Amino acid sequence: MTKVILTLDRDAGKREENDYLRSLLASGFQRDEIALLEPGSPPPQEFDGVVLGGGCDVDPRRYGRSPRPEAGLELDADRDKTDFALFDRSWRARVPIFAICRGLQVVNVALGGTLFQDIGLQRPTSLVHQRPPRQTRRLDHEVEIAAGTCLASIAQRTTFAVNSRHHQAIEDLAPGLAVSAVAPDGLIEAVETADRWLMAVQWHPENLDDPVSRGLFDEFARTVRETPAPGISDRPGLLSPA
Repeated sequence: MTKVILTLDRDAGKREENDYLRSLLASGFQRDEIALLEPGSPPPQEFDGVVLGGGCDVDPRRYGRSPRPEAGLELDADRDKTDFALFDRSWRARVPIFAICRGLQVVNVALGGTLFQDIGLQRPTSLVHQRPPRQTRRLDHEVEIAAGTCLASIAQRTTFAVNSRHHQAIEDLAPGLAVSAVAPDGLIEAVETADRWLMAVQWHPENLDDPVSRGLFDEFARTVRETPAPGISDRPGLLSPA
């Protein structure tokens, strides 16, 4: 049976009505094919796909920086431990990965990139990226999609509007990642890889019901179904952070 692992913050993971589950179910997965991995839990032995969901901030010490008190960071060491261990195992096994908001930041840091701890503090812009959490379906700005990318083939357009509620963003792009979308102010909004199925977006498609959002989940589901069973190993990974 197919098994997809979903990571969320402590409170979000306890709600069976959350939009991540709704979107995965709408893409064709059955409920018993989706497992929620609690912060602090180790990755399971076998799985076929991973969704790294949104949530708290990545600890800057993961990319060699000290936390800035004025950045207003919300950190959870257990969430970091779980997400980075799961990504490490997934990457080595070439399991399809769909990363959303915080998930994009985890991917970038795990592969050697860095983050702006707070956009307003370190990269001021007239574009508002952090909206109140309750405005989940509000479309806040457009993103421009890079031609020839997997995202472009899913979206079938060059620009589209997204929701936005993040105060961190990619600063230095990790080696091996390609930018597939940017915001009007130049901030990176999506990345992917050429040699495997990894899609990471800064917005929240799970909250939206439009062709692009549905297409992202549908393509993830299709890829998970069609990818051969991974050879997941317990050997120490090259990407395991300190």
